[in-house]
Amino acid sequence: MFLKHLSLVNYKNFDSKTLDFDPVINCLVGDNGVGKTNILDAIYHLCFGKSYFNPVSTQNIKHDTDFFVVEGEFEKENRTEKILCSFKKGTKKVIKRNGKAYEKFSEHIGFLPLVIISPSDRDLILEGSDTRRKFMDGVISQSDKAYLQALIKYNKVLVQRNSLLKYFVANHTFDPNTLAIYNEQLHLLGTEIHKKRTAFIASFVPIFQEQYAHISDKDEEIMLSYDSQLSEGNLLNLLKSNIDKDRALQYTSVGIHKDDLNFTIAGHPIKKFGSQGQQKSFLIALKLAQFHFIKELSSTTPILLLDDIFDKLDENRVSHIVGLVKNDNFGQIFISDTHAERTENVVKTIHQSYKIFTL
Repeated sequence: MFLKHLSLVNYKNFDSKTLDFDPVINCLVGDNGVGKTNILDAIYHLCFGKSYFNPVSTQNIKHDTDFFVVEGEFEKENRTEKILCSFKKGTKKVIKRNGKAYEKFSEHIGFLPLVIISPSDRDLILEGSDTRRKFMDGVISQSDKAYLQALIKYNKVLVQRNSLLKYFVANHTFDPNTLAIYNEQLHLLGTEIHKKRTAFIASFVPIFQEQYAHISDKDEEIMLSYDSQLSEGNLLNLLKSNIDKDRALQYTSVGIHKDDLNFTIAGHPIKKFGSQGQQKSFLIALKLAQFHFIKELSSTTPILLLDDIFDKLDENRVSHIVGLVKNDNFGQIFISDTHAERTENVVKTIHQSYKIFTL
């Protein structure tokens, strides 16, 4: 699978832009602020129906305009797939495949698998559990439609239960029967999600550790583990035993929406004990593992976006990454960089077809 053509109208800093891509390597070079990352984000937008960097649709519209359109033409399994994402202020976003609009955006997820490696991935280490859950959910959802639907339903029921808890406090009332219905739904959906997350981590960790070993010369003990309240017991029982706490807080304090991933090096949190180089290697290994995991399950090679990673890594780590993408395990790759000469020197060593776009 590869992206042949991209067209932008009023997207971020672009009035209008069209690009025809190489099926293997595409390099976007230019100074900071010219829109290299915005082009990568437009590609991400076509694959996921939203921006990677700013999911607020109105903030992806060029200043002083009231709409944007992103169009892409993909080659997948010897078929041309035309994807269009458009948004106008005051209306709902539209995503079309070959001229037909999706009724649910979730139907599009996984159709065009893609992995992005970006400096903003540091949030996975630095930010709260919500960021790490989104990463885990994003990887699983690209190859498991049932998981994504269970997650959507769980979050909907969670909102309803939280609203009910607020209603109880505001109206000085309590209805255990209605609450029991929501508890049962959360239990059924949460148990299914927990089971799939547990299976995912078991499959994902060996791939992740292998990728880290490739990137880092050092023999370092790194680990990724899954932390869930459901490991302690049945969700239905947890909800019942925490009802007094939930009523006081006016929200649901237990469930799979509290799950987290633990990132460690030599048994210690990488956030506190990992060097900058170790953290960067950890994140890139995480994303390359995501790439291989999705490729294996979806039987489609994902598009790989490398956003400004050469500026953030030492020469040794860059050479390792280039070595990884030399083989046929990878499909179409997009690289953004501020140094045209450096980029060209790197891609020449891969001995594959490439295009360089100067912005």
